[in-house]
Amino acid sequence: MRVVLPHDLTKEEVRARMHKHGEEIGGFFPPGLAKVMTEWPSEDRMSITAVVMGQTIPGGVEVRDNDVVIEMDLPLLLGVMRGPLEAAVRKEGGRLLAP
Repeated sequence: MRVVLPHDLTKEEVRARMHKHGEEIGGFFPPGLAKVMTEWPSEDRMSITAVVMGQTIPGGVEVRDNDVVIEMDLPLLLGVMRGPLEAAVRKEGGRLLAP
């Protein structure tokens, strides 16, 4: 799954917002369904690991000049969640980037 969210912010502002709200990523999944861990291996990349129904889902957030790219490698078993998860990422990610 790959979602691109455009923004008009500086990279510094996007980073600050992502650092502040990174723990909210677990809310993209239905309540109680996922355990989500995040870390920042570089200033423009946040790695995400979600454990959902015993399945580990790796992913990440890349902060770029004009957009933010959110990617997650959904296993086939969780492919049915792709649509609702993409919608949640667009909605909540867009909320974080809104003025």
